[in-house]
Amino acid sequence: MVRVLFVHPDLGIGGAERLVIDAALALKKKGHEVSFITAHHDPNHCFPETVDGSLDVVCVGDWLPRSTFGIFYALWAYIRMLYISLYLVLFTKLDYEVIFVDQISICIPVLRFKKTAKILFYCHYPDQLLTDRKSIMKKFYRFFLDKMEEITTRNADVILVNSKFTAGVFKNTFKSITISPSILHPSLDFTKFDNTKCDSESDVKEIVFLSLNRYERKKNVSLAIKAFYSLLENLQTFHEVNLKLIIAGGYDPRVCENIEYFSELVSLAENLGIEEKIEFLKSPSDEAKISLILKSTCLIYTPSNEHFGIVPIESMYLGTPVLAVNSGGPTETVLDGITGFLRDPNAEDFAAVLKEFVDGSVSKSSMSKACRNHVISKFSFDNFASRLHYIVQGLIDGRKQK
Repeated sequence: MVRVLFVHPDLGIGGAERLVIDAALALKKKGHEVSFITAHHDPNHCFPETVDGSLDVVCVGDWLPRSTFGIFYALWAYIRMLYISLYLVLFTKLDYEVIFVDQISICIPVLRFKKTAKILFYCHYPDQLLTDRKSIMKKFYRFFLDKMEEITTRNADVILVNSKFTAGVFKNTFKSITISPSILHPSLDFTKFDNTKCDSESDVKEIVFLSLNRYERKKNVSLAIKAFYSLLENLQTFHEVNLKLIIAGGYDPRVCENIEYFSELVSLAENLGIEEKIEFLKSPSDEAKISLILKSTCLIYTPSNEHFGIVPIESMYLGTPVLAVNSGGPTETVLDGITGFLRDPNAEDFAAVLKEFVDGSVSKSSMSKACRNHVISKFSFDNFASRLHYIVQGLIDGRKQK
């Protein structure tokens, strides 16, 4: 048994949070002792495993602000992670053999004072690439944060990334880090999907297209709306065709961008005159999300250069093919023409694929079995658990990771 502590900035609802929760559950399944410490954990906006007793979660430092008048989000995220690490080192006697640091590496040098612990850093994507630098002030303060990110990441004992795509970006970004990160693909715990009771029958026989992503501009959800509009334009009798687009995803009322982008998407649908054919949903439950995927003809996945993307995996496991942008993680998970389609991120190319589902050139039923089998063979929770167990045990035994 290895004692593993997960250090995470914000245990909300997102792909990064889903991965670390699955990582903790995987290690727990292998007999290890796991717990979380985080700067924010809202019981009303989190994954159920963090509140139902499956995982032990301690929240410290939530009194610290998330921004200064709507700016310096990254700086405060770094400060919050530093606070967590100082709290661990100075005010607790917790004895962990492995500390799993997620997303933000600034705390690693402080955690080094826990001399008995090995440090594993999971890089979903270099933080410095997740923001712009439009103002002089932003360029100035990001210069120091970017330097600190590279220096502190270098101090981890093991570095993991979520895909081959991210591994390439990592190497190109952090020139001074000579070791290659190991790849640990996210996975699915199939039992959660198999045991979840949900309504998979639609009251109205219709073709449903689904977009499932957080309400963030980088997710480019507007592409799904524009593609759907282009599809309807190409169907001269579209009012007679029973078509529907559902836009669903994580929505945090604390996050200004979520509020703003939601309004932008609603306005886009209204301006295009197709609002009656689009349904918007905020933060659907796990049961509702599974039900939506099961009812859908195709999942539309719109981010470009997505680091990995767990939603396409979930969709394919449930037998629903995926239409995704031909870049980033989906190129490693979606088999073009077999479990879905990979296309350039423009409305016309996406609409052309959607039209094939409408006119019957392709069908969900013809791809469903291949979708499910692909995920079972490549992204099972058992494989993920065994791989992570090997990495953690290797840290203790002093093995070099591959």
